[in-house]
Amino acid sequence: MKHRFLSFKKHKYLENLEHYQNLAKGQAPKFLVIGCADSRVCPSTILGFQPGEAFMVRNIANLVPPFESGPSETNAALEFSVNSLEVKNILVVGHSCCGGIRALMSMNDEVDKSFIQSWVVNGKDARLWTKAAASKLSFDQQCKYCEKESVNRSLLNLLTYPWIEEKVKKGILSVHGGYYDFVDCTFEKWTLDYKEDNLKEKNGRISVKSHLLWS
Repeated sequence: MKHRFLSFKKHKYLENLEHYQNLAKGQAPKFLVIGCADSRVCPSTILGFQPGEAFMVRNIANLVPPFESGPSETNAALEFSVNSLEVKNILVVGHSCCGGIRALMSMNDEVDKSFIQSWVVNGKDARLWTKAAASKLSFDQQCKYCEKESVNRSLLNLLTYPWIEEKVKKGILSVHGGYYDFVDCTFEKWTLDYKEDNLKEKNGRISVKSHLLWS
């Protein structure tokens, strides 16, 4: 760890001293990235974010709880990054082989909840939708389906925060989904196409634009 830090200081910090000195005075990131805590899916490594470019939140299964669920570190970060830092983009990144999504899909509603279950239950709508839409698939395939569906449900949950929906509606904040498959190293990215009427429907499907696959 010491060697890695000293290497960073020599080859990154000192070679870009002016940039880091400016960052010491304040930050103005353009992105809020919500990713999974999984050690294999560091957003900065995968997408090349440099210090100062993205405010980061990482939690189990990259979930965004709905506004009404109450305080958490994730919605505290949402409030700070959107209202104080005024980021222009929110990116929720899911990934392959997600243990948190597997826990969500394996959840037994009748057993006492662990900390993990108490958290991943925020993805219950994605679980229900997956069970309905992919019931004929194997469990592993259902988990993969849910890994993407949970990202879309998190995008919808973002819009339950009034100050996020207001900025998205005005076009000054964009909301994006992403999916990193580290088995074959591909990345999918899509952008929420905000349609107020559609989002008022119960369990309304997400409307997207600019769906891209990088391989």
